[in-house]
Amino acid sequence: MIKTTEEYKNHGMKAFTAATRQSSRGRHPGAAALNKRRRRERQSSNMAARRLRRVVASQPGFINLKSSSGSADSLSSRRKRVNKNKKKNWNKHSDINDVEEFLDDVRLQERTTGGLLSEKADDSLFFVDVGQPKKAEQKPEPKAEPVEGKKRKNRASRPLRIDLILQHDSLVPPPKDVLAYQQPNAKKLRRIAQKAEQLAAKGVVPRRQKQLLNRRTVVRTAKKAATETNNNPDREYYNIWGQETKDSADPWYLQQTGKKLVKRPEKLNEKPSMLPAVEVMAPGGSYNPDFFSHQSLLQEAHEVEVKKQKEEDKIERQLAVNKEDTATEETTLQEQVEGLVEEEKEEEEEETAANEEESEDVAVGAIALAEKKTERQRKREKAEKIKEQRRLAGRRQTDQRQQLFQLRSIKASIKQQEETTEARHKQRKAKQEAEKAQPRRLGRLKFQAPDLEVQLSDELAGSLRRLKPEGSVLKDRFKSLQKRNLIEPRERAKFKRRHKVKYVEKRAFREIT
Repeated sequence: MIKTTEEYKNHGMKAFTAATRQSSRGRHPGAAALNKRRRRERQSSNMAARRLRRVVASQPGFINLKSSSGSADSLSSRRKRVNKNKKKNWNKHSDINDVEEFLDDVRLQERTTGGLLSEKADDSLFFVDVGQPKKAEQKPEPKAEPVEGKKRKNRASRPLRIDLILQHDSLVPPPKDVLAYQQPNAKKLRRIAQKAEQLAAKGVVPRRQKQLLNRRTVVRTAKKAATETNNNPDREYYNIWGQETKDSADPWYLQQTGKKLVKRPEKLNEKPSMLPAVEVMAPGGSYNPDFFSHQSLLQEAHEVEVKKQKEEDKIERQLAVNKEDTATEETTLQEQVEGLVEEEKEEEEEETAANEEESEDVAVGAIALAEKKTERQRKREKAEKIKEQRRLAGRRQTDQRQQLFQLRSIKASIKQQEETTEARHKQRKAKQEAEKAQPRRLGRLKFQAPDLEVQLSDELAGSLRRLKPEGSVLKDRFKSLQKRNLIEPRERAKFKRRHKVKYVEKRAFREIT
């Protein structure tokens, strides 16, 4: 018997339905336990839903927009008892579907009406229907042929479906961005504002506001120059790299913007020395000098050499050995016998020291016994101390009274002190002015003046051709910088070789030799 394709399909569907029925009846392994567990979950969820619905229904003023169709069926079902002492049964036997339905209903009311219906006024929920207003009867106009442009215009006026879907139809206001309203140091700023209000109420002006009020207004009387054309060859060019002083700007603006130039200290404007950069040689230093000017220059050089010689002699005297300190036969013998004589002296000194210690112990013991005073002695000492204090206070008062009669002498002494201080001030000022022409000590070395470049009488030349050159221009400039306090005095660095030079013969040189 040949079966068609549809018969085969019907036969397969029947077999599949039979198998599923058998599995649902529990013949399939594990199906009974699964059905039992599902049944328990359904019962527990129904029980929790009934309880929550009762709680929701008891809320005053709530209007449910959705129909509660399954309320009668849930009330008729039997309630199951579940042990909820254990935490694992809380989620297992609790159903929150009715709570979610309640919250969904609240959200729906907020989206559609902007709030709960129970809180809305009657005017916003209901209106009086008076019907459509009657229009004046108009004659029917003959139908005209449709124009393509009008159709397009009407179509363009209607919004598209996709735009209608994307439109914001919720009446719930957007959530407030808390971070946008937060302010750093808000509490501190609020406290400062409150303090400013209190000071303003008292009439106190803040320091910053005083500075703004005391700002010097810039007088801008100069008119703006008319802009010149670019083809004018005589126009002035603006140097963008030039550093021009901005004296015309507001000093407060320059200070706040950081464009104010730093004030140069007055000390930097002063010269470190009053000496000229190039000192002119004395007239006696010429190649053909006058006799008297040459002799005065020689005298000056002679005084410098004498001063140096005196310093050298002083050092030699300090380093010279005294003849009295030289050793003789008597001194050597005294040094040899010195240890033997000291032993007898030491014994005598020890005996005298022991006797003195005994006498001191006796005296200290006597003093220690006599230290304790009676009550009468203490009172007498206290009365004498008070009497001495009163005497000194009276003496002080009498001295103050006597000073009233000595005002003339006091004024004279004060005037004399002022004169002495003024004289000292002038002397100090003159000394400072004199020190400006002298080289200061800028480092660890002192300035050593160079030797005078002078020629003796027999070394003078009659013409420039026979003149012998002396000194160095470089050394002269270097000493001038030191003398004018521009650089510190220095000495030539001493080069000391660390390792001894070792000479080695190369192979090529050895072959030649």
